[in-house]
Amino acid sequence: MKPLFLQYPKCGTCRKAAKWLEENNVDVTSRHIVEENPTREELSLWIDRSGLPISRFFNTSGLVYKEQNLKEKVKTASRDELLGILASNGMVVKRPIIVADDFVLVGFNEIEWKEKLG
Repeated sequence: MKPLFLQYPKCGTCRKAAKWLEENNVDVTSRHIVEENPTREELSLWIDRSGLPISRFFNTSGLVYKEQNLKEKVKTASRDELLGILASNGMVVKRPIIVADDFVLVGFNEIEWKEKLG
């Protein structure tokens, strides 16, 4: 199965990641993270598969994150509450995300991407 590439086309980091994927001939299925927001079930699975804490899936530099003062909520809310917040708005989710059968990459780290996808 081709890896899933979740991105927001207006995001500079996502554009850089898309360019990297193209230059490295990595065939992915692209998905607009706002038009087709990840579901609670998808997010739960991806968080578990990534081995990362749920807090790493939040777009901490985003406007919605700041407007809703999610910095404090992320520290105290239950996993279920946090999954609900993430699933409610694609702009809250950190991007880009690569979802493969055996790993999930959050954010664009060229070294990490080269190791897993290159």
